Amino acid sequence: MASVEPIKVIILGAGKGGAALIELFTSCAGVKIVGVADNNPNAPGLQQARLLNIPTSTETASLIARGGADLIVDVTGDPAMTALIADRKPPGVESLSGNAARLVWSLIQDEQELREHLVHTEKLATLGTLAASVAHEVNNPLHWILGFAQLIQEEKKPAVIKEYAQEIVESVEHLSEIAKSLTMYSQASYQGEPVRVHIPDLLDNAVKMAKFATVLDEVEVVTEYAPIPEIQADPGDLIQVFVTLLVNGAQAMKGRGRLTLATLVKGDAITVSIHDTGPWIPSEHREKLFAPVFTTKPGGTGTGLGLYVVRTLIQKHGGRILVESEEGQGTSFSLQFPKSDRP
Repeated sequence: MASVEPIKVIILGAGKGGAALIELFTSCAGVKIVGVADNNPNAPGLQQARLLNIPTSTETASLIARGGADLIVDVTGDPAMTALIADRKPPGVESLSGNAARLVWSLIQDEQELREHLVHTEKLATLGTLAASVAHEVNNPLHWILGFAQLIQEEKKPAVIKEYAQEIVESVEHLSEIAKSLTMYSQASYQGEPVRVHIPDLLDNAVKMAKFATVLDEVEVVTEYAPIPEIQADPGDLIQVFVTLLVNGAQAMKGRGRLTLATLVKGDAITVSIHDTGPWIPSEHREKLFAPVFTTKPGGTGTGLGLYVVRTLIQKHGGRILVESEEGQGTSFSLQFPKSDRP
């Protein structure tokens, strides 16, 4: 079947509506964004576009006149923009503004609600897995505490009693660490609003939580954290992203291998990479990795929403995710986030 040229689109307005359009259009194979304009150089959509290497401009009229697009979508909300587009756009270029643009925005909002529902579904699935594992993890030290307490009741030798008491202390400390991890996860998950976050701290917490969701006993976790600035983000979203990628990596290695977590700053982007030494992902699977309900796991062991939700949450924060996989070298997921302009 002959390939179809993508529709080349210019987006006018890079506020909430423009950012939502960028998120939607970049996930559509039949659409290519060739420009985004907004009078505000710090508009969230412009930051998102720069990270995705999409041309940006604060000169709306010049971008309209530049050409190279099949369609101009106006989400500025400026009544005067319709006339400006009609006056400046090259012949043959179509435009979408006014009521038509509002209709598109309404459809996008419905699509976003569906995405939010799928994200919530995946979070509940993760929470269910964690709850079952935590119950098992807590049960073991409780049995130890009970057993040593019963032995102390019968023991007469002070040295032996002290030894048993130390075992109880260590079991309680283990339970305390579990409680701390759960508290941090709970606080992050229900934050709901963007706050200043330090990504290495979230990665470390995600490693602790991943231990409840899969076997990491024989997985070596290596951290290569270069200094990076804090970013504005929802910590619950990012922990969900990191836990999913860590669990996927550990499961791909069947619980044995190395996970390397790294951070670095490159240009205007903060990059987080998670690399596993498991089997490579064939190219035909890489093309479908982020599609909803696609999974390579055996039937009944996954929702197929994990990586779809990962990409959705990263795009929500103006970022993007890349995957590289080579036979014998394992797989790397690279997450790129824009630097925050706020101090």
